[in-house]
Amino acid sequence: MQNKQFMQVEKWPAPAKLNLMLRIVGRRDDGYHLLQTVFQFIDLCDWITFHPDDSGRVSLQKTIPGVPEVEDLTIRAANLLKAETGCQLGICIEVEKNLPMGGGLGGGSSDAATTLLVLNKMWDLQLSVEKLMALGLTLGADVPVFVYGCSAWAEGVGEKLQKINIDQRWVVVVKPECHVNTKEIFSAKNLTRNSKSIKIADFIEGQHQNDCIEEVSRQYPSVKEALIALSQFAEARLTGTGACVFAQFDSENLALEAYNSLKKRGWQAYIAKGLNESPLISKLKSCK
Repeated sequence: MQNKQFMQVEKWPAPAKLNLMLRIVGRRDDGYHLLQTVFQFIDLCDWITFHPDDSGRVSLQKTIPGVPEVEDLTIRAANLLKAETGCQLGICIEVEKNLPMGGGLGGGSSDAATTLLVLNKMWDLQLSVEKLMALGLTLGADVPVFVYGCSAWAEGVGEKLQKINIDQRWVVVVKPECHVNTKEIFSAKNLTRNSKSIKIADFIEGQHQNDCIEEVSRQYPSVKEALIALSQFAEARLTGTGACVFAQFDSENLALEAYNSLKKRGWQAYIAKGLNESPLISKLKSCK
């Protein structure tokens, strides 16, 4: 049975995330790396509209160039819900893509999480957040934090989450003209894999290194150039394995000054606000 209240909402946000730090503290026997990282959302979003389809089919209104429909994470998420619950309802998914692909902002994972959360309501499936997080993890390591919906301290492979409150500062994000291959970075011989574990208090006090930054900068000179350009205005950091780099600012005016200067110099840049609650979660709450 479809929930008509949720069918009436036209667009749902799929926000970007930043990794405010990333430490690699070990490696499992299966090759996955053990991490410590901090996620925070920003108010830069893809927007997704869900159109009911009486045929029971799951489809995309428009495919993303280079991504076959069957591999699109929104399609996979919707079909996963149907397989898990036996739901026979259909949906046509319309994605307004604003987040740069291959930038480390979690766009595909966020799109998948929005699909899981909204269709769970729209189709009245009544799956718990914990169950949706578990399903999301089968789609990608970053999907659970978008389902979780709060700024989080993360451990394990990124799936063990603990809510954390962080200053909601202004952010300028720069996307270099490259796509970082995450698998290649995590496979790199010289990647740091033995960082000492820290506590949340250590992060709050200023320990926010990213163990991938040296290897990414070596393999992708345009990322290094972006870090140098942004560092003229504030401390420049890499989100995840990139390619996006970012800096935080205490005021909108300071962020705008950096953003405008970088845009004039030809950089693909974005200005946004850090958020401790996902815009998607805020919108879901307002529809209750």
